Amino acid sequence: MGEGILKNDHCYDDIIDLPHHVSKLHTPMPVADRAAQFMPFAALTGFGDAIEETGRLTAERPELEEDVIEELDGKLQYLRERAKEHPEISITYFRPDARKAGGAYATAAGRIRKVDFYERVLVLEDGTEVPMQAVVGMEGEVFSDLEELG
Repeated sequence: MGEGILKNDHCYDDIIDLPHHVSKLHTPMPVADRAAQFMPFAALTGFGDAIEETGRLTAERPELEEDVIEELDGKLQYLRERAKEHPEISITYFRPDARKAGGAYATAAGRIRKVDFYERVLVLEDGTEVPMQAVVGMEGEVFSDLEELG
């Protein structure tokens, strides 16, 4: 067995010192491209992203109580009446996830530009649009008069 190893050590002695062949037809491959051909093969490209997406948590869309819905409707009507004053408010709303069931709660804060009951959307001065059906809460100084009355 030891002889076989010694025999294989010298099997390229006849060609080891020959000059390296350089093609006259093809330009040599750049070193960076040569290295790339030895990079590991990723048979499951995107699999890690898919696992991460599956593990990402989403919240369920909330079912609001009737009294909360009435309170929000009252605030929307009041906001509509005072929209020309551009009051500053904070809106908490449910934003559906684009890729899977459920979504997440988000908060938008700023001055109201428009309360559009036709399109059913609240528009802030920075351009943020919040669908009215997604609103779960609204706060702001503008509602202090409304809360005193109610």
